[in-house]
Amino acid sequence: MAYDIRKIMEKIPHRYPFLLIDRVISIEGQKLVAIKNVTFNEPFFQGHFPNHPVMPGVLIIEAMAQAGGMLLMGAVDNPETKVVYFMSLDGVKFRRPVVPGDQLRFELEMLQFRGRNCRMRGVAYVDGQPVAEAEMAARIIDR
Repeated sequence: MAYDIRKIMEKIPHRYPFLLIDRVISIEGQKLVAIKNVTFNEPFFQGHFPNHPVMPGVLIIEAMAQAGGMLLMGAVDNPETKVVYFMSLDGVKFRRPVVPGDQLRFELEMLQFRGRNCRMRGVAYVDGQPVAEAEMAARIIDR
């Protein structure tokens, strides 16, 4: 199953300038693949860094978490009445900078889902090379 930006906005509450995934390519069981196209027009590039634009690592992880939220929302009934809160990040690693023109490909896998709690692992790639990775814990709550 794939989602364009309109379908993503039906599932998660994020909006410009903080909606950081552009497309969900696939959701198959406990796995999801999503895309973020990084352009020079991103508002964070004005200050990070002038004349040397680099996507902040915290926003790479936020985009990964949003993709994880899409995976988690696909596993619950009535997702329009729920919201995902992330509780922890473990094993976060950054492998190389992400710059304008890159396309981030997020691959997430749900490791454990009990009740309203979930653990998942995500890796972000650019051109097939890993740029960031993390394990995340999240909880689903009612809106």
